Amino acid sequence: MLCRMRAVRVVVRGRVQGVGFRAWVVREATALGVHGAVANRADGSVEVEGVGEESTLERFVAALRTGPRHARIEHIEESWFERARVPDGFHITG
Repeated sequence: MLCRMRAVRVVVRGRVQGVGFRAWVVREATALGVHGAVANRADGSVEVEGVGEESTLERFVAALRTGPRHARIEHIEESWFERARVPDGFHITG
């Protein structure tokens, strides 16, 4: 039997490429126990998908709104959904 988990996809816009943002996301996700992936997008934004408990994902999204010291977050878009499978760990995919 598959267990459905809460998931969130977040697109972060601003100065988020070339500032260590993806590595920071991996550290934050790992510290919180969030599974998923992060990738740069061609338009200069970063896309993050996290899977886990809803309260943990809410803390994760709150961290994404702030970002690391050298980033400048201008806008985020978040989409919540259910995932049938939990990814193994948290990885940079692009």
